[in-house]
Amino acid sequence: MIVAIIQARMGSERLPGKVLFKLHGRTIIEWIVERLRGSRYLKQVIIATSNQPEDDILVSHCKQKNIHMFRGSENDVLDRYYRCARAVKAEVIVRLTGDDPFIDYRIVDRVLDAFFQEGKQYEYVSNVYPRRTYPRGLDTEVFSFQALEQAWREDKNPSWREHVTQYFQKHPELFRIGTVTHDEDLSHYRWALDTEDDWRFFQAISPYVGIYTPWEDIVSILRRHPEIARINAHVQQKKVDG
Repeated sequence: MIVAIIQARMGSERLPGKVLFKLHGRTIIEWIVERLRGSRYLKQVIIATSNQPEDDILVSHCKQKNIHMFRGSENDVLDRYYRCARAVKAEVIVRLTGDDPFIDYRIVDRVLDAFFQEGKQYEYVSNVYPRRTYPRGLDTEVFSFQALEQAWREDKNPSWREHVTQYFQKHPELFRIGTVTHDEDLSHYRWALDTEDDWRFFQAISPYVGIYTPWEDIVSILRRHPEIARINAHVQQKKVDG
């Protein structure tokens, strides 16, 4: 079974509560789940949050919206993913994050197409490693349960475990790795929600997009309105220690 697991929690350091911010009356979590519905592959979409009390409100929201939930370790997100995947008997996992409201099922399916490419037998495929060409906010990583279990068992670095897939990227000699790139480098666009300026970006572009707007159309909108893209172009992604 192919399952998308979306890590999300209320306790973001830079923008607390962001996963329940609303665009056009729907929370960021609802945007993500809805924008995955067109996938040819996904059999289940699960929000994986922490077992901390502050995430009770997120759990309640997802239950109200009939969104599948799993709770696990706050900081050992690799463990959270492993236990979630094991609980639902996932064979292939799509890792997504709860701060990417413009994630697009077309991107997800393209990465899955690459993962299942005949004769390759990949264990980890992404559109972020070793080279990012898609806008930040369309990040999609796909890996087998066996690879996830190996990383869960062998990775001893707490910082890597917080970011789930670092063990794959730091040890490419251990895994069959594939990558998906776009013909044009669009990595300068930032569609991730992590700071106040990111939220201002989403508020500025919201009049031009709907919940089903394809990612290519969002690129076209930003080319017509470059001033919107500049709102959060300066924001730096948090670095992984170690």
